[in-house]
Amino acid sequence: MSNRTIMAFDFGTKSIGSAIGQEITGTASPLKAFKANDGVPNWDDIEKQIKEWQPNLIVVGLPTDLHGKALDVITPRAKKFGGRLQGRFGIAVEMHDERLSTREARADLFAMGGYKALTKGNVDCQSAVVILESWFEAQWGE
Repeated sequence: MSNRTIMAFDFGTKSIGSAIGQEITGTASPLKAFKANDGVPNWDDIEKQIKEWQPNLIVVGLPTDLHGKALDVITPRAKKFGGRLQGRFGIAVEMHDERLSTREARADLFAMGGYKALTKGNVDCQSAVVILESWFEAQWGE
């Protein structure tokens, strides 16, 4: 187990949630949600966050249906976003299945703060936390 810093993104066409985590602990914390215009974020904002945290790896949630099959529109766009992150910042990017991450994120947030916690930005960032912690679990073979 190494002590890499890993950043995760929950891609969406209107909002992209982000989280940061440490491989050694297998835990993640929400960062911020970036507004997106038809899936395109302000790359300067993302660059600032990447420079601040200096991740060793980036994990991007891969949207699929409940059977793990690609979705027509959003799956290729999430992959394109991951490719752009890697190309722009020179950091390795891995895609990770994000099935049910939004549902789990909503349940987590509601448990922490009730309905007031369920803002779009909070849900997107908590989804990124769920994606990253799920990625950590997959690395450990749990």
